[in-house]
Amino acid sequence: MRKPTPLRLAPAAAVAAALVLTACGGSGTDDAASTIVRSTTNVAGAGVLGNDRDTENVCGPTAPVDTDGVAGSVRKVVHAAGETEVPADPQRIVVLDTDKLDTVCALGLQDRLVGAAVTGAVGAQPEYLGATIAGVEPVGTVQEPNFEKIAALQPDLILGSEFRTPEAYERLSAIAPTTFTEKVGLTWKDNLVLDGTALGRGASARQVLDEYETAAVETGKSLNSSETQASVVRFMPGVIRIYGPDSFSGQVLADAGVQRPTFQRLEGAQDRRFAEISEETLPNAEGDVIYVSFYGDEARGQGVDVMNGDLWQGLGAVKDRRVFTVDDEIWMTGIGVIAANGILDDLEASLNGYAN
Repeated sequence: MRKPTPLRLAPAAAVAAALVLTACGGSGTDDAASTIVRSTTNVAGAGVLGNDRDTENVCGPTAPVDTDGVAGSVRKVVHAAGETEVPADPQRIVVLDTDKLDTVCALGLQDRLVGAAVTGAVGAQPEYLGATIAGVEPVGTVQEPNFEKIAALQPDLILGSEFRTPEAYERLSAIAPTTFTEKVGLTWKDNLVLDGTALGRGASARQVLDEYETAAVETGKSLNSSETQASVVRFMPGVIRIYGPDSFSGQVLADAGVQRPTFQRLEGAQDRRFAEISEETLPNAEGDVIYVSFYGDEARGQGVDVMNGDLWQGLGAVKDRRVFTVDDEIWMTGIGVIAANGILDDLEASLNGYAN
């Protein structure tokens, strides 16, 4: 991951060669490329990205507290549900959405987390954020937080989402000072800054966002990304989705200058985050390169069945070995700056070999 220290992966050409060798059962030499060979696996003919991702040092150092906007021991934060006085430097934090978990980690406040809601399909804290986050107490799901558990943890700050639980604000704010962001995904950058402000570290949140945006531009230039149309496909239980420009992963691709296939631009659509397709319309998943994720084990099983089918196998990107499976927690549910940098790492490891 790029936070706190940038991670430079092997050049994409080496990864592409590694995927071919893995598929053929070949072995490599003791160089960087051969390390990729040993760590790369295969899912229905697709290469797997992120097996060598660093999760031990992913959270940032503790960011300094903002000195502005503080009145005594509190600061006022304007948010989607109103205006709230929160601790100037919160010590016991509960988060109720995955983007907030990512933000707390990025700002180095992971040791202050006492509880975090989980996604229903996974039922655990996201692995990409490492062992410290994995040990955080679950407090229900992002759709159904457990109020009793939250109260028992005695938080001094709760970060929630109007999109996920619009009816829960009064009950949560009766437990502890609570701030809500309005939307999910589309406004992830604004959410990062707002949550960072509630955590007393708005300036640092803006800094890590600036660093990400600079890295995205530099990554895109180094990969000649404007010459590639990337497809993003997600298998969910009983559903196949392609993700458009307003999705979290779609925004990261755009920040890196990666182009999108015509259908996946969702031009004229009311919702440009994603669209559902069927097995019969799998050609809409075509791209110069295809990134695939699975939302939970059930979706993985269904997705592998589809990927082994004739329609999927007939796609040009599949025939040319230009398909990669990626971590759903990073590409879809992370929705934060650490996850965004993880997508950039995946682009570095895969895109360059297919831009020519």
